[in-house]
Amino acid sequence: MSGDEVAKSLQDSPATGPRLVIVGPPGAGKTTVGSLLAQRWCVAFRDTDADIEKQAGKPIRDIFVDDGESAFRTLEIAVVRSALDGHAGVLALGGGAVMNTDTRDALSRQRVVFLDVGLAAAAARVGLGTTRPLLLGNVRSQLKALLDGRRPLYRDVATVSVITDGLTVGEVADAVEKVFDGSAAP
Repeated sequence: MSGDEVAKSLQDSPATGPRLVIVGPPGAGKTTVGSLLAQRWCVAFRDTDADIEKQAGKPIRDIFVDDGESAFRTLEIAVVRSALDGHAGVLALGGGAVMNTDTRDALSRQRVVFLDVGLAAAAARVGLGTTRPLLLGNVRSQLKALLDGRRPLYRDVATVSVITDGLTVGEVADAVEKVFDGSAAP
C-alpha cells in the first residue's frame, strides 16, 4: 500500500475502536511491540490472548487440552469482537484470530499492522513452543504450516506490513510509527 493509500485508509478509519490493531503469527512480536507502542503513545495496551485466559480462568494451552480448539475459537471470536468495539488503545490479536471471516470483516474498518516474520526468526523466538498448543511436536514444521496458511489472511486484513526479521523491538515500533507517520499516535 502506498503512503497516500495508507493516509486515505487512516482518514476513513472509524472514530471508535483501537488506535492500532496488530496481527501476525506466533513469534512476530505482537505483544512486545504493541506494549511498546502503547507506552510511547500513552494509551492502553490489550492482548486478546490475555483476555481469553482471564475469561476462561486458565492458560490457552489448557483450554485446548480441556475444551478443544473449537471451544477456544468460539471464545476468541467473542473476545476479539468485544476488544474491537471497546478498546481505544493498541490491540494485539492472537495469531489465529484472522481465520474467522467476521473478524476479518471487522478488521477491514481498522488500522491494522501485520508484523511479518520469517520461519527461522519465528522458530527462534517461540523456542520449543510448550505454551503454544498449535506448535507442539515439530515446531518448525507446525510453524511453517501456520505461516503458509495464515500469511495471505494477515496480508488481506493489514493496512500495512512490517517485516520484523533482524530488527529489535524498538526498531519494529519505529517502523510502524514511520509507516503511519504519527497518524496512529494520539
